[in-house]
Amino acid sequence: MVALGADGKKVGVISTINGDANIGFYKELAAAGISADDIPVVAFSVGEEELSGLDTSNLVGHLAAWNYFMSADTEANAEFIADWHAFIGDEARVTNDPMEAHYIGFNMWVNAATEAGTTDVDAVRSAMWGQEFPNLTGGTAVMGVNHHLAKPVLIGEILEDGQFDIISQTEEVPGDAWTDFLPESAVLTSDWKDLECGMYNTETETCVQLTSNY
Repeated sequence: MVALGADGKKVGVISTINGDANIGFYKELAAAGISADDIPVVAFSVGEEELSGLDTSNLVGHLAAWNYFMSADTEANAEFIADWHAFIGDEARVTNDPMEAHYIGFNMWVNAATEAGTTDVDAVRSAMWGQEFPNLTGGTAVMGVNHHLAKPVLIGEILEDGQFDIISQTEEVPGDAWTDFLPESAVLTSDWKDLECGMYNTETETCVQLTSNY
């Protein structure tokens, strides 16, 4: 990475490192003296939990993309954080994107089960399509027929305290099971309501995947 920017080239890194492996990566960045001013890194799985306990002073300015950050300034998020701290008994504990996703998903399940009048899987699954629930960052999450949510995309900049300054937030983006940017998957769609298939080839009009992975 250092060599890439050695000639004064404008270089950035898109990191797909996952989970705890990010800790070692960021430590090596700091040890190499790489700052966000030199080579900015944008990550897709670095959140508050991964940064907690780390010296983030050398990571300030690097970026992360999520659907939620703890720093979201909404009443719903403030209440969620307060409830979490009361439950865990430690106000230093952070919240993160997977926690918000679970919060939304569980509440959607409760509402779907209530509407279905049963906890039977098939009945609840049918009631889940189109379920809506408020995001902690504002707006509304919507469950699609592909079992993915419509959610806003947030870009956050790492701060010295391990939190994120939200520098960009979109409107809700519908979840897409198959990217349109690869030819192999551009022809695929997921629709468990009408097509009853998670991997449907729109060219051959056949279901490649018969059962859900979720």
